[in-house]
Amino acid sequence: MSAVAVLSLKGGVGKSTTVLGLAGAAWARGIRALVIDLDPQANATVALDPPPFAFTVGDVLADGRPGIAREAIVRTGWGPQVDLLPSEEAVAHRNRPEGADSATRLRVSLAGAVDGYDIVLIDCPPSLDELTRNGLAAADSALVVTEPGFFALQGATRALRAVEAARTSVNLRLQPAGVLVNRVRGNLSEHRYRIEELRGVYGDLVLNPVIPERSAVQQAQGAGVPVQAWRSPGAAEVSDAFDDILDRLLT
Repeated sequence: MSAVAVLSLKGGVGKSTTVLGLAGAAWARGIRALVIDLDPQANATVALDPPPFAFTVGDVLADGRPGIAREAIVRTGWGPQVDLLPSEEAVAHRNRPEGADSATRLRVSLAGAVDGYDIVLIDCPPSLDELTRNGLAAADSALVVTEPGFFALQGATRALRAVEAARTSVNLRLQPAGVLVNRVRGNLSEHRYRIEELRGVYGDLVLNPVIPERSAVQQAQGAGVPVQAWRSPGAAEVSDAFDDILDRLLT
């Protein structure tokens, strides 16, 4: 089992969309996936269309007992291969330190509760607060998501520093999985320039392929299905890209 924290320190770059794209890639292969939604915006939770749930990741963090996450994991509208530890707006109250074990509560709560999954995808909020620290403490690797704009390099640098800080403080096994460039328009010279700028600094850590910007992504989310289930050339292009990235995360 591989646990991947997906993070960005800037909102609006498609971080939750990346989590959903990777979960969809697992769904298409018949790989069992668990999405942990740590973001109080709960975008991944809404998109995965779970049935009514009694508990959220906030309740899990408040409890903190080993394995208690099992009580909050629910099925999703995507079928039995993709499960969810859901979020809601009130989870924001858990975004501050609470005691010496504050940053490791998620990791403890997952003990024994995720053994049946092939991959766990942790959607971290776009901040460096306690929820993100919990996500990084519970993960084996961290995938940094950025978009090819003016702040791409700065944002990736800050996020990778956060990963290193988490590795040295709460999770010695944590490794960077790479920098994923999302919402790329290959016909824009500015996007090509920013990607080359990132590769000039971080080399092979910048993942290939990049994720193209296609309207099929939003259309699939609006329909409540993985982009891999949407039938269009744009959806096929995005699906192929996420499939390649999933290969790297599972390796």
